[in-house]
Amino acid sequence: MVGTGVFTSLGLQVAATHTGFALLALWAIGGLLALCGAACYSELGAAMPRSGGEYVYLSDTFHPFLGFLGGWVSLTVGFAAPIALAGIAFGHYASVFLPLSQRQASLVAIVALTLIHAASLRLARWFQVGVTTLVVLLIATFIAAAIWYPHPVTIGFAPTRGALGEMAQPEFAVSLIYVSYAYSGWNAAGYVAGEITEPEQNIPRALLLGTALVTVLYVLLNWAFLRTVPIARLDNVVEVAALSATQIFGPIGGRAMSAIIAIVMIGSMSGFVLAGSRVTQAIVADSPKLRVLAARTPGGVPRRAILLQVALTLALLLTNAFETVLTYAGFTLELGTLLAIVALIVRRRRGIAGPVRTWGYPATALIYAAISGWTLAFVIVQRPVASLAGAATLLIGAVIYVGLR
Repeated sequence: MVGTGVFTSLGLQVAATHTGFALLALWAIGGLLALCGAACYSELGAAMPRSGGEYVYLSDTFHPFLGFLGGWVSLTVGFAAPIALAGIAFGHYASVFLPLSQRQASLVAIVALTLIHAASLRLARWFQVGVTTLVVLLIATFIAAAIWYPHPVTIGFAPTRGALGEMAQPEFAVSLIYVSYAYSGWNAAGYVAGEITEPEQNIPRALLLGTALVTVLYVLLNWAFLRTVPIARLDNVVEVAALSATQIFGPIGGRAMSAIIAIVMIGSMSGFVLAGSRVTQAIVADSPKLRVLAARTPGGVPRRAILLQVALTLALLLTNAFETVLTYAGFTLELGTLLAIVALIVRRRRGIAGPVRTWGYPATALIYAAISGWTLAFVIVQRPVASLAGAATLLIGAVIYVGLR
């Protein structure tokens, strides 16, 4: 989960939201949304413990056509777009200390990750665990340093009338898409369910505990950013964490922190390569015309699926339009997870019960559906181009499905 979004999207949010309370409320609401979704996915994942995520849930509940569209969204947007975004953000941070342009740094990182994940499952696993540990330590360091920062920015975190007014504006809902993207990955355990031991216990545990921990870290980290950098300097800036690090640690410390954050971006890309290739493998394995791409190496690595996913990523990376790709990815992903929550509601109404029950059902499912639907409606009005791009992605998926049949 932890990666590009939390270190980059605050600069897009402050363009329309200027009070500390409203900005932190964005991250708290995003965490609530992710927790409700994680509670629902824990039941879906335990009931259908096969790799593939929405592809499996929608196919089993509704029809293979809807499942294919869900998988197609995951393949093209759910993983390729986040990897591309992380690659763009990596380029922003890495170009500070590497003799490469932003695009060159992005391409080098993605190629290196492809080689790691295509080489060995064990190597990919240990790489991911190591980088994730570094991410958590980095965030803890930021938060501790902000607490002791001697020259804090004056910003109000109280729920004033102005702050509540900002939360009622359409741009607040659009910003929530950026935040939802930052939380994306809360459902990743479902994508690799076929490779998880004791899925009935470990999928709910991974989803709920992981999401709760990240919610706390995200709210505190954004508090740290707002406490150390004036809002005016954050407006439309991608390198938010680098600005904060320079304020806290000075120019040299800021450059060192940029290097660490660049490594974090690599970890984010690595996580999406790991999960996304399993979704790709599950989709192509069910199609006779594409089954050749589902082959695994003797060590269990879906190498051809990894290469297919990286090819899509490079196509998006070359656009280099961070906000456009972010809005498009956030909108389309939110639509896919909303359909999965609807699938849970339909399964319950049909009397289908899995080995794990959703905590707080039906409230958790209804809260997710209401907030998600409200956000998507505003994005359609405020960002029609991103919405149309999402619809076009679904249309292309439908055409491919018909062709494969």
